[in-house]
Amino acid sequence: MKAIRRFTVRPVLPETLLPLTDLARNLRWSWHAETRELFQSVDPEGWQAAGGDPVRLLGAVSAARLAELAADRRFLRRLAVVAADLDDYVGGGRWYQGQESEAGLPAAIAYFSPEFGITAALPQYSGGLGILAGDHLKAASDLGVPLIGVGLLYRHGYFRQSLSRDGWQLEHYPVLDPNELPLSLLREEDGAPARVSLTLPGGRALHAHVWQARVGRVPLLLLDSDVEDNDAAAREVTDRLYGGGSDHRLLQEMLLGIGGVRAVRAYCAITGHPDPEVFHTNEGHAGFLGLERIRELEREQGLGFDAAVEAVRAGTVFTTHTPVPAGIDRFERSLVARHFGEGGELAGVPVDRILELGAESYPGGDPGVFNMAVMGLRLAQRANGVSTLHGAVSREMFAGLWPGFDPADVPITSVTNGVHAPTWVAAEVVRLGARQIGAGRTEDALSVGGSRRWDAVAEIPDQDVWDLRRVLREQLVQEVRDRLRASWRQRGAADAELGWVDSVLDPDVLTIGFARRVPSYKRLTLMLRDPDRLRRLLLDPDRPVQIVVAGKAHPADDGGKRLVQELVRFADDPRVRHRIVFLPDYGMAMAQKLYPGCDVWLNNPLRPLEACGTSGMKAALNGCLNLSVLDGWWDEWFEPDFGWAIPTADGLGADEDRRDHLEANALYELIEGRVAPRFYDRVGRTGLPVRWIEMVRRTLVSLGPKVLAGRMVREYVERLYAPAALAHRALTPEAARDLAWWKGRVRAAWPRVAVEHVEALAAAPVNGTAELGATLTLRVQVSLDALNPEDVEVQAFAGRVDPQDVIRDGRSFPLKPVAGPDMEGRWVYEGPLALDRTGPFGYTVRIVPSHPLLATPAELGLVAAPVDTDTGGGVLLR
Repeated sequence: MKAIRRFTVRPVLPETLLPLTDLARNLRWSWHAETRELFQSVDPEGWQAAGGDPVRLLGAVSAARLAELAADRRFLRRLAVVAADLDDYVGGGRWYQGQESEAGLPAAIAYFSPEFGITAALPQYSGGLGILAGDHLKAASDLGVPLIGVGLLYRHGYFRQSLSRDGWQLEHYPVLDPNELPLSLLREEDGAPARVSLTLPGGRALHAHVWQARVGRVPLLLLDSDVEDNDAAAREVTDRLYGGGSDHRLLQEMLLGIGGVRAVRAYCAITGHPDPEVFHTNEGHAGFLGLERIRELEREQGLGFDAAVEAVRAGTVFTTHTPVPAGIDRFERSLVARHFGEGGELAGVPVDRILELGAESYPGGDPGVFNMAVMGLRLAQRANGVSTLHGAVSREMFAGLWPGFDPADVPITSVTNGVHAPTWVAAEVVRLGARQIGAGRTEDALSVGGSRRWDAVAEIPDQDVWDLRRVLREQLVQEVRDRLRASWRQRGAADAELGWVDSVLDPDVLTIGFARRVPSYKRLTLMLRDPDRLRRLLLDPDRPVQIVVAGKAHPADDGGKRLVQELVRFADDPRVRHRIVFLPDYGMAMAQKLYPGCDVWLNNPLRPLEACGTSGMKAALNGCLNLSVLDGWWDEWFEPDFGWAIPTADGLGADEDRRDHLEANALYELIEGRVAPRFYDRVGRTGLPVRWIEMVRRTLVSLGPKVLAGRMVREYVERLYAPAALAHRALTPEAARDLAWWKGRVRAAWPRVAVEHVEALAAAPVNGTAELGATLTLRVQVSLDALNPEDVEVQAFAGRVDPQDVIRDGRSFPLKPVAGPDMEGRWVYEGPLALDRTGPFGYTVRIVPSHPLLATPAELGLVAAPVDTDTGGGVLLR
């Protein structure tokens, strides 16, 4: 019979074992080896059965075993040491607390994301965005950054993947009981669960409880709509990650953004945690947080809408993760208007102004949709992409929001993603590093980053490096066989027909890994472009290759599922199934075995459609070499010393078939001609692949410090969080009103602001040429209408020009007012222009708004430049 109610019965721990509860409830155990080893010693078999989850372990351990441990002095000493270490970690000073500019750093930062990949024991992630968010929280904890994470608690998480007999992806949604997860309810002082509520159209309401996870020093707040006071539809709002139709997704994002701000306020009031000065939205899903903060400022400080927008923008950071418009959440304007109109949420905030924030009011935009990324950018004074290349792509993609500016001037910077090394580096790699540089220094180098001790990896003997790689490969082989056997049983196979699984993969064969989500642009099946050639690679008698593949297609993406099926059917072929495997249900637990065990990490997306691609970083930290298209982070940090770049055929435009053909051939040729020969080239009496080992060593020494999440979070603190906190403090209510008024005045006057005449007074070019080091003195006549020189900056903008006379890599040089205004309101500006570069060179003049509280001159999207360069607007020197 089916139970009518489910609950968890927990054992009562003896008093001496009570610290185990705190250790289990703080997710630091997911990256702290000593804590995991302690729990494993509680019950080794139970630890395995619990999937390495301390909460599940403690829920199943017998009372007899607990009594035995309570009397075990050796265990109690270990427990005391580990518990004291956690107390010191949580309460002691870290990097953030030691900064000289501490007074300028934010007291707290709220970090919003739709998913968080902390550990497999808390399955609230689908892919790279969530894993990145989890690594961000962990690195912030290691550095002592006062972050508060905010997300949703999905009762079914993301789907579990299995395969049908013919290789078709099947989805299963587990039921997650928060009481069986490493979570606790946020409660008011009277013990009642803290609750946030949203108003829905038609007199309905959406209530949510707030669950807490402890990620080291960082609290993670997860909102859960499965609350008894909700109606059936409202209870299902947080059912699945990325599930449901538009209305469902809109409610999820309203709860994440608006409800998330209210949850943060409740958490800070209950615990005494400082209120955030900076709000960071990780992709556009949480963009509605800005609307809730506007509502707060209007209600609590009496600010009008425009002034409230300025105050919100000052303290907001927006990170975009997609390089394609199709990856952005867009809702019908009518749907948004219904939820924020009369009887909806945010009463008092004008719905027409809300709709303006998400309007695609630029050439090529759709006037019928509300764009979450556009709103995120309009409500954030600081924005970034997640690699240098992605920053450039984002500036191009969103340039319409800053009309008149070249993409290079669009105010979107980049902070290249990083990965949390203690989570992803195999224990065997850590132990080898500890032997070389010391355990404490190894932990510091992995967690905090920036340590010069990475150079000591160069001193590790070749034999030790090669022995380590072989051990990791052997572990992967066993993991693959276990998972493959379980997968075939799910597909309906009997044990009697699975004897071949024991010969799958070989610990001495070059092993290539490919694992990620399965959208079309990641090209899961590019390796199958020439099946016969791939078979020859796999079965080469002298230099064989073996490939481990994993990945999930979105449940609604039948095209992605067909790619999975195509790969599975190839891997099912008895001729090659010992050399290529597809492992279903890719997740954190699998990834932590896969990255260390592979020799080469393959990545072949369509350039430049991968924003960053952090899986290759995790592999690199384990001594795995990257074989990748120059996209995302690999475009930025690739060097031949530690990997290979797959040539691309970007210029073929719409001829996708020919492009894939050329790039697949390039991939085959690299593996055949360079990768496999390097791996199997054994030198001298040692019989070691010396050149391969040197590439592994260079990967660790050169890439190690760069790819760390600690480096990433420090960059966020120094380049984005600290400036945002200062801007937030400067935007007092009075300053916000003044800035909003000033922007309105500038926008009203701008149609009549113009550059009327430009001339060179001295050292003018002769016959179109000039000498390096010369200086031009420019005189410019401008019309400012009702504006004053204090409201603008007049600039000479100069640099090299391309064949179309477009200035590339330009620099601006401010000019100074020397006369004016005349009877018609015109001003004269002058200033020098240094000719500091050789080759084709050009300049123009432009006028941009200027105010001390602007983060960038492009902030308003206003620029005035000469209309006709043939009459004095600019000069080209060749």
